[in-house]
Amino acid sequence: MPNYEYNCKNCEKKFSIYMTYDEYGKNAVHCPHCGSNQVKRRIGRIRVASNIESRLDDIDDPRTLEGLEDDPRALGRMMRQMSKEVGEDMGPEFNEVINRLEAGQHPDQIEKELPDLGMEGGPEGSMGGDDFEE
Repeated sequence: MPNYEYNCKNCEKKFSIYMTYDEYGKNAVHCPHCGSNQVKRRIGRIRVASNIESRLDDIDDPRTLEGLEDDPRALGRMMRQMSKEVGEDMGPEFNEVINRLEAGQHPDQIEKELPDLGMEGGPEGSMGGDDFEE
């Protein structure tokens, strides 16, 4: 049976009533503390599920992206949030980059210290720079 939450307008106490769907709206509700029928239904928090595209659209808001090139920590936080929204483990290299960004390391410095980052099979298997073909 569903639990319905109420506030008593008379004694101002909160209480819950259990009743079936059929009973709701048909049976009078009285405050168990003072017996008053002057009650108001409380609506609890609701949770709205959204699809991954709408959650990523929220992250892709231009205001969210402003100044990221100047703030490695903010860039790291945004990348971590995107990873959580996607719901997939992006691997140890991705986590290493995020950890370095969140520590305040500039992306250029990370690239210098981890030159083979993101290259499958090392520099020969690179998809970046001059090796990329259209």
